[in-house]
Amino acid sequence: MTDGTPTSTTDAESNAEHPVDRDQLSHATRLILDAVGEDPERDGLVDTWERRVPAAYEELTEGYREAEKPTMRTFEAEGEDLVVKTGIPFYSLCEHHLLPFHGTAHVAYRPDGEVVGLSKLVRYVKWASRRLTIQEQLTRDVAEGLHEEIGADAVLVELSATHMCEAMRGVEAHTTTTSRASVGAFDDVERQRFRDAIATEGGR
Repeated sequence: MTDGTPTSTTDAESNAEHPVDRDQLSHATRLILDAVGEDPERDGLVDTWERRVPAAYEELTEGYREAEKPTMRTFEAEGEDLVVKTGIPFYSLCEHHLLPFHGTAHVAYRPDGEVVGLSKLVRYVKWASRRLTIQEQLTRDVAEGLHEEIGADAVLVELSATHMCEAMRGVEAHTTTTSRASVGAFDDVERQRFRDAIATEGGR
């Protein structure tokens, strides 16, 4: 397990509106196919580099574009009880090998007068994960981003993921990596409630 500390705005966020260049993606995919000994013009591969891969990467990198970020509309909260959302699936891309890592996110926050719809937490995690990153950075990005977006008094995020760069190459181990990041302070009771909620989710 790694414990993350929120950091400043990432380089990826500073280039958030960079559009996807499908022509470049198409050309790059064709080069890869040729480089590994394939024939880019054979049946079954033409659409791969011309259309499928560029379209897939446009979707898988939505996190670079602010226009794709969900609108985090908030509502007045009646209290300051901890809000916990567990079992959020996410899929991201490792910036080291351009291979997927995927798993489950758990989010808790203490409202500061306002709450957000639970579905928005799911949508935000999905959006934040759609970029080239590493798990520790993604965990920090989600915690810091939600803190800013919903104005929460404190946010706690835990991600558990399997990395294809580890499972498909190298040691070829199918293991789970867990990372955690927080913004603000939580007391022991709140942290235990968060752990209990995660344990309950895992027992389903």
